[in-house]
Amino acid sequence: MTYHPKSDFLNVMIARGYLADCTDLQGLDEALIRGVLPAYIGYDATAKSLHVGHLLNIMMLRWLQKTGHKPITLMGGGTTKVGDPSFRSEERPLLDAAAIDANIAGMQSVFAKYLRYDDTASGAIMLNNAEWLDGLNYLDFLRDIGRHFSVNRMLSFESVKSRLDREQSLSFLEFNYMILQAYDFVELYRRYGCLLQMGGSDQWGNIVNGIDLARRVAEAEIYGLTSPLLTTSDGRKMGKSAGGAVWLNAEMLSPYEFWQFWRNTTDADVGRFLRLYTELPVEECDRLGALGGAEINAAKVILANEVTTLCHGPEAAAAAEATAREVFEKGGVGDDLPTLALSAAEAAEGVSLAQLFVRTGLARSGKEAKRLIAEGGARVNDEAAEDAGRMITGADLAAPLKLTAGRKRHALVTLAEG
Repeated sequence: MTYHPKSDFLNVMIARGYLADCTDLQGLDEALIRGVLPAYIGYDATAKSLHVGHLLNIMMLRWLQKTGHKPITLMGGGTTKVGDPSFRSEERPLLDAAAIDANIAGMQSVFAKYLRYDDTASGAIMLNNAEWLDGLNYLDFLRDIGRHFSVNRMLSFESVKSRLDREQSLSFLEFNYMILQAYDFVELYRRYGCLLQMGGSDQWGNIVNGIDLARRVAEAEIYGLTSPLLTTSDGRKMGKSAGGAVWLNAEMLSPYEFWQFWRNTTDADVGRFLRLYTELPVEECDRLGALGGAEINAAKVILANEVTTLCHGPEAAAAAEATAREVFEKGGVGDDLPTLALSAAEAAEGVSLAQLFVRTGLARSGKEAKRLIAEGGARVNDEAAEDAGRMITGADLAAPLKLTAGRKRHALVTLAEG
């Protein structure tokens, strides 16, 4: 028999497609009904910004708060020093404390757009697990916490097993990661009454470890909930574009490029993405997702506007849509496109067309840029680019130069002032 939740939060999770698995759906539902429930998601500080791959779980925290509960964003200042080995083929590069702190600062600015941080019952709180992990005494930790973990069981988790099956090295440092993450859950339960950890499906083993540990050392009844690991309908990992990761910080990816990523959603994904990444009613998401022909493009604009408004604000969304209309419908250049400004010295010497495609982010390498041009996928001022080695100089930049890759990706090259 299928369980029908009574709590608003779980009803949203199910109706909008956020729920993959839950350790105890009925128990969690009853805990949500009893009162304000603190829940957390952990984020290791491996980059200066979160990206679209994180956005689904950020939206889960947002819905948690909107339904009256308390989100905890846990920064992995401690665990980033170890690195999560889950489903990775090799060890992460280790970062020093200064790099970790800089990354956390960049990530904090993203969370503030989606969550309300204040002292109310449902106000979000941001924590750093370095607070309790950095001061651990190794021998005490092994005796008090490590004894609860079976190496046999740890080796059976798919995230570890897949690495070993491929005969790829798994360091003892990384092997400790799941113990540290489990300990995080116990500390959050003890300090803040946190009853729920959420994460992607790849975190299931780590979450279950935390629940087992809390039962053993604190006799706590706590819960885990995972979201599906998303791929687009054409099989690509969600959050990747031709130019690389789709960052949520405007300094790392312009709001126009962010808007354009969503506008370029494939037809089959529109309804699902509207449910997951916007707050439009489910019925409206389904109606828009079922549109066909040219009408689906209007739905994609709505998707792009809604997601960009949440991340960058309504003005940025409106500016991106106006620029897109100028570029696509009127053949203009728009004033919100990603822009590369060449210095006077560079312009005097000249920069090859292939390099300009790389430096504007329209190609990932010179080799890719040359292939794009050779295959007829590149344009300069809306005319086919034919010579990858053509040198662009100041004489070509009396007006902004528009570069186009494929049909929908554009950038400008200008001459720097002064």
